[in-house]
Amino acid sequence: MTKPKVLISGASVAGPALAYFLHRSGYDVTVVERASLVRDSGYAVDFRGAAFDVLAEMGVLDEIRGHDTKMRGTAVVDGSGTEIGQLPTETFAGELEVPKRELTRILHEATTGDVAYVFGDPITALTQHESGVAVEFERGVAADFDLVFGADGVHSNVRRLAFGPRADVLRHLGMSGVGFSIANYLGLDHTGLLRPGQGTTVYLFSSADSDRLTVSLSFATSSPEWDRRSRAEQEQAVRSAFAGQGWEVPRLLDAMTDAEDFFFASSCQVHLDRWSCGRVALVGDAGYCAAPTSGMGTSQALIGAQALARQLAAADADPETAFAAYEKELRPYVTDNQDKGYQTAVMFGGAAEPPSL
Repeated sequence: MTKPKVLISGASVAGPALAYFLHRSGYDVTVVERASLVRDSGYAVDFRGAAFDVLAEMGVLDEIRGHDTKMRGTAVVDGSGTEIGQLPTETFAGELEVPKRELTRILHEATTGDVAYVFGDPITALTQHESGVAVEFERGVAADFDLVFGADGVHSNVRRLAFGPRADVLRHLGMSGVGFSIANYLGLDHTGLLRPGQGTTVYLFSSADSDRLTVSLSFATSSPEWDRRSRAEQEQAVRSAFAGQGWEVPRLLDAMTDAEDFFFASSCQVHLDRWSCGRVALVGDAGYCAAPTSGMGTSQALIGAQALARQLAAADADPETAFAAYEKELRPYVTDNQDKGYQTAVMFGGAAEPPSL
């Protein structure tokens, strides 16, 4: 009997996890990724709740625990750097925190022997027909698949091709920010410093690499348009938002220009009436991003991948039945996480009529 062929777009967290469970259920799985290699970038990610059950079922929990950053909490400081409070470890690190590059590597290694990975070749077109989906690629030969899954993040290419423009489903939470790393000149040791302000937030921490200090500079914005601007424009937006501020801010702004791992992103949620369209379905941030402020993105991706594969197995690969059951099971959990993401964004100065830049 021929195995059903499925294509997954995205090789970060949700994609490899879904690939693992679908392969186990008897699918012929291909994962396509826009990046040219397994991504080795990104900062720490954390796990909460039922995500541990997913990792255990995949047989990777012990290995992932071995990369625990062992964060010990975050001090809240005022504008002059004086400590005014403490946040517990789980505020930012969840129940377990590991470097993103290690998680991505482990998930890839757990699946690469059973799943075909294609890097550097994004999907350019999806055409659904009665028995499957015709897929065109930027470089590779077009092919037909029984099912296609978008696990390609908040700005999902699959979602755009199957559901329409991203602006129709993105909900901006009033915050944007830049991240980068520098030498750990503050000597932080598995701890963080958080300096909230009027429309701006500085978060500094050192975890897995004691020699490096991770910097996050967040500020209020009125739309996610800055994600698509040049780095020079993004840097200027950050400088404008933090202009005149004291403490470590001037030094951090100077260091930003030379940072090789500069990353800019806006805090957004994805809200869709449906997470599937015919034989195409979304999983993780592509379908229901709860925003970084929720602290649930990684856990939600793992739990969603497991649920989607389980419902497909239960429905004997009938996509309409499986996708409906998947959404019914997961949507209350997602809604709760998105509420948390919104409330945290408000607490840190976003989502409440932010000023335009």
